[in-house]
Amino acid sequence: MTEPTLDVLAIGNAIVDVIADADDAFLSEQQLAKGSMRLIDEAEAERLYGLMGPGREASGGSAGNTAAGLAALGIRAGFIGQVAEDQLGAIYRHDIRSLGVTFDTPARSDVGATARCLILVTGDAQRTMNTFLGAAQQLAPEAIDLEAVRSAGILYLEGYLWDPEVPRAAMEAAIGAAREAGRKVAFTLSDTFCVDRHRDGFHRLLDEKKVDILFANEAELAAMTGEADFDTGLASLSAKVPLLVVTRSEQGAVAVAGGERASVPAEPIDQLVDTTGAGDLFAAGFLAGQARNLGLEASLKLGAIAAAEVIQHYGARPEKDLKALAGDLL
Repeated sequence: MTEPTLDVLAIGNAIVDVIADADDAFLSEQQLAKGSMRLIDEAEAERLYGLMGPGREASGGSAGNTAAGLAALGIRAGFIGQVAEDQLGAIYRHDIRSLGVTFDTPARSDVGATARCLILVTGDAQRTMNTFLGAAQQLAPEAIDLEAVRSAGILYLEGYLWDPEVPRAAMEAAIGAAREAGRKVAFTLSDTFCVDRHRDGFHRLLDEKKVDILFANEAELAAMTGEADFDTGLASLSAKVPLLVVTRSEQGAVAVAGGERASVPAEPIDQLVDTTGAGDLFAAGFLAGQARNLGLEASLKLGAIAAAEVIQHYGARPEKDLKALAGDLL
């Protein structure tokens, strides 16, 4: 097997995040469930954007956030995602490349507008996400650079992109190329609504031994297994994948590989500001550890450090030096 030219190649929704403050009254007026994520169409995206307060824009999307976190940790990271030939598409391309992430997916003029996520953050740091997928859900198999997939040490995929049929086919093609090249495949379940819609498909991926590393949170673990008890669910799902990683918010995280189980507490923080991207950055830290051939506990620790940094400010991208925070771990 040749040496990888990228440590991790992520594939996911290329979304521009627009983050703004909101209060509970605004959420109530708009009939939005606090802490939820809903899919909206372009008309609703324009309407809600017009009602939001001042916002900040940054390239986002779950796997894109993870790629950015990996680059901040000094890991060679790439990203594949579809944007349109419009202003937000140009913002996305410039932003993610400026972070050191390789991003070469051509923009298209026939896929509608670039995707955006309107994120409303309340005073308790909960984020309510309203996502217009637009061009992102038009990532076609021919947009996947299969040679880049074959030359990456780890292929990382987000469950959000499994929902539309076209990008699902693209992800299947990428998985096939990675497996043929003997590379590892990592997959995140992303959200309970993804699990509810595609539970059978996700279990098929595991049963066919197409996933080496699976990321989930407690709610997703319960949704995948039907088990309310954490340890029972953990035992059930870990039997189906070589490495299972489950985040537990303020209770830290657990990883199970074969007969080995490791856990770490959540890192202490000064102030919880915005939980946007916590899981994405945790995955970045953990994958960084795996790319450097670290053990489960050290990889979990890196994930906890990266997640703790991102929840102490607005946005899903690190603002402090993650390499410095990681210290001797990397």
